[in-house]
Amino acid sequence: MPELESVIEKRLIDTLCTGESQWRYREDIRNEDQLWENFKYILEQNNKAILNDTPLSETEFAKVKNDVSHASFYDAGKWLVGEQGKVYVHVQRGNEVLHLVVLNSEHIGGGSSTYEIINQYQAFKDEEVDGSRNRRFDVTLLINGIPMIHIELKNRDHSYIEGFNQIKKYVSEGKFRGLFSNIQMFVVSNAVDTKYFAPARDTELNKKFLSKWVDEENNPVTDYIDFAESVLKIPQAHEIVTKYTVLDNDKQKLVILRPYQIHAIEAMRKASKKGISGYIWHTTGSGKTLTSYKSARNLLMDIPSIDKTIFLIDRKDLDTQTTMDFQSYANNDTIDVDETDNVSMLIRRLSNGSRQMIVTTRQKMQIMIKRLSVGTPRYEKIRSLKIAFVVDECHRAVSPETKRTLERFFHNSLWYGYTGTPIFEENAYEQRGDLPQTTEQLYGKCLHSYTIKEAIRDEAVLGFMVENLGPRDREGDIAVYTTEQHMRGVLEVILNKSASKFGLQNGRGRTYEAILTTSSIAMAQKYYDLLKKIKNGEDSLKISDDITRSLPDFPRFAITYSLSENTEVSQLNQGKMKVALKDYNEMFGTDYKIEEIGAYNGNLNKRLARKDKKYLVREQQLDLVIVVDRLLTGFDAPCLSTVFIDRQPMKPQDIIQTLSRTNRLFDVGKQYGQIVTFQSHDDFKKKIDDALKMYSLGGDGQPLSEDWEEVKEKFTISLRALKGLATTYSDVSSLSKQQKKAFIYLFRDLDKNLSHLRGFSIYSSDVLEALGFSEEEYENYAAAYKNVLAEMEQPAAGGGDDEAPIYDDYELVARSTFRVDYEYIISLIQGFVTMIEQSEQAYSEEDFYRNIAIIRTVIDEFEKGNPKMAKLLHEVVDGIEKEKEKYFGVDISVMVNQMRYEAVDSEVKEFASRWFLPEADVRYEVYHYKDGVIANENILKEKADYAAYKETAESPVPKFKFRSMMIDAFRNGLMSEVLELL
Repeated sequence: MPELESVIEKRLIDTLCTGESQWRYREDIRNEDQLWENFKYILEQNNKAILNDTPLSETEFAKVKNDVSHASFYDAGKWLVGEQGKVYVHVQRGNEVLHLVVLNSEHIGGGSSTYEIINQYQAFKDEEVDGSRNRRFDVTLLINGIPMIHIELKNRDHSYIEGFNQIKKYVSEGKFRGLFSNIQMFVVSNAVDTKYFAPARDTELNKKFLSKWVDEENNPVTDYIDFAESVLKIPQAHEIVTKYTVLDNDKQKLVILRPYQIHAIEAMRKASKKGISGYIWHTTGSGKTLTSYKSARNLLMDIPSIDKTIFLIDRKDLDTQTTMDFQSYANNDTIDVDETDNVSMLIRRLSNGSRQMIVTTRQKMQIMIKRLSVGTPRYEKIRSLKIAFVVDECHRAVSPETKRTLERFFHNSLWYGYTGTPIFEENAYEQRGDLPQTTEQLYGKCLHSYTIKEAIRDEAVLGFMVENLGPRDREGDIAVYTTEQHMRGVLEVILNKSASKFGLQNGRGRTYEAILTTSSIAMAQKYYDLLKKIKNGEDSLKISDDITRSLPDFPRFAITYSLSENTEVSQLNQGKMKVALKDYNEMFGTDYKIEEIGAYNGNLNKRLARKDKKYLVREQQLDLVIVVDRLLTGFDAPCLSTVFIDRQPMKPQDIIQTLSRTNRLFDVGKQYGQIVTFQSHDDFKKKIDDALKMYSLGGDGQPLSEDWEEVKEKFTISLRALKGLATTYSDVSSLSKQQKKAFIYLFRDLDKNLSHLRGFSIYSSDVLEALGFSEEEYENYAAAYKNVLAEMEQPAAGGGDDEAPIYDDYELVARSTFRVDYEYIISLIQGFVTMIEQSEQAYSEEDFYRNIAIIRTVIDEFEKGNPKMAKLLHEVVDGIEKEKEKYFGVDISVMVNQMRYEAVDSEVKEFASRWFLPEADVRYEVYHYKDGVIANENILKEKADYAAYKETAESPVPKFKFRSMMIDAFRNGLMSEVLELL
């Protein structure tokens, strides 16, 4: 028999309160008033001298309560950054402003920090919102009286996903308000499986981004007690919500580092204390830029002997995401992060005597060394600085020659390189004198590694699907790949056989993107010109009707490549780029000129990354970008699903960099990063396999990529197994309970394999027919699967079922999911409001009404399936149109949920009054109604006041008939009105 949740809760609290940990259990804090009173007491105790031992007045504390209550978790995160490591609230007392310290980041594990645990906190309903319900939270960890970490627990009969969904629901209802708006980390567990994640709005919470903990050797830590020992004890818990969280200013999100990132930073910190340099090997796509930022920042905070940390990049990266991401992370930090616009500014920053983190290019560093006069005081001062260099993409940013030059000048420096593709002896640089040839020779020992194999296992990145479509018999015939016949073959695959790769089934605004990389700028230009002809209907290759019906404006495409000057070829390239810029400007209403190519590239990067809210709408999106080498390294776009490669095989490190553009986590539908090659079939297959083996730290025999034959074989086996259990979908209903459980797992296997199969360009329905299957049959089995799942959720007669439970935590990925859903619309509206609010320039009236029209069109589509919810959403958009400022800082999801509950409650009141029932009982049955079943039908019948009905009715019916009519009215009247709102 699984442990009760109350037992699991007690074990967790006991674990945290024993040993050396400083957590103290506060059984007496169970409601909001008690929580505020506790916070007030701690605040006053920590600021006795400032308050002159005079408690805060009611008016003063009202001001404090307002200051520590935030509109979003992100806003709370900004406040919790503090000033110089301290978080303040400010109150006016007479003519003096008192600066009260709430938290002190220097007091981790001691000093003024107080650590308390509360449980079963009653998050009461909002009396001002009809339909709002009471909620009871499981376990919350308080630092100085402020809820910072919240934990939802389930027993082994339930999936941790249920805890995640519960938190998501609480967020949508606005329960995390007041002091609880300061939560910086959520934890969910069913005792055997434990995950953590950063707080966000409910529409932004995505279960794909739940992290599991791993130890320093990358071994998973899943048991909730082990997790508590590793993460939730003091000082670890305090550190994770202060030292290991980052505010992403661009995405307006709080980010908590994953365990491998934390272990890497700690390894680098230990090395720096010993004066040792080294490198971090974290696979591409696992968040190296974020890790390198936080490590550079923490070095400056933690190691007093370091004068400056320098984040070193190559000039080419200035128009890529590295610098933009770095500045986005640094925007709300306590550490000064200074960009250096020119060499003179760099010299001033280095010689100003302050401890700071500097972002600069290796080119500026080289010029500075040449410019400084040997022997001058400034020269000696800069040269003697103890500097820690942190280098993201360390091989691209700094060559062995450059590093040697810088090291000889900064003779008191430490070097930490970050790379997803280290250089080993197998792929070493060519020998050039005595210069280093490998990463280890260049930077020192590997301080921490996190490989592709480990990242895929931990679901930190996706695995790969590889299609090699190049000819097998023309390995040496390069000329054939420059012909229009070959190019049309490539574009036929991209345009007409890659609907699944582009996610066209997801609907407008939620499709994926792709890159086409070619062998040269000239070939990229030829592809761009040919693609324009095809889209304009001026070529023999046509875009299929099926694709056009799915997305009429497909494909929206652009091109980018490096420009040089003063050569005949460069003049041609600039001329072609001018045409491409004109096309881009017409598509997106921009005005880039050839002289502003850097700005164009920056805009293109942001558009592809889709991290800004305005790129949620289809009209602001691209489907395909044609490149040579740009964007193949250091570029992060989670919605990019595929790289089409029409060039010869690259070096192992370049192959991995290219593949890794595709495998960022995004949504449920994006299951793999996908690669399609069009040249040298056998050579490409071998080179990709070899590269994946090299960068998986030896591997364990498990494939990191899947090809067509492997996936087809897996699907065939899963189909045979399913048919062996249930020959047709109609046989499923007559299976035994044990057989139905087996059917659930067998169908999930088939679903996953069918989704993978559809991802390949050579897939067609003929493949299924040859195996005696069809799309229609899949849909029938899927319906049977849903029925069986619902049946398994019902408690067994008589209880006592000790078998492993079936968790409903798997989403069908092969089933067509195209629908304009509620969460997407909420994201659109929220993004639109945020974009207006944060717009640095006046938001044009034309743009405002164009976006309003786009959102209304999407709601109109949604209205076909849910007119009642669409009506509420239209009301919100109408309100924004009339008085947009009123919606600034508002959580749209919470607002709509309140409107929804009010609408449901209005129907509940009317029904309760008409049938002489207590409102609370009707409300309970409404919210627990499922699959036509009333949870407590007999109780509802008994609660109906027949005597009161009889007194008021002109022609009263008998009691049994009255009850029967009431139940019918509940099912077919009340529920038909409110189901869409639920």
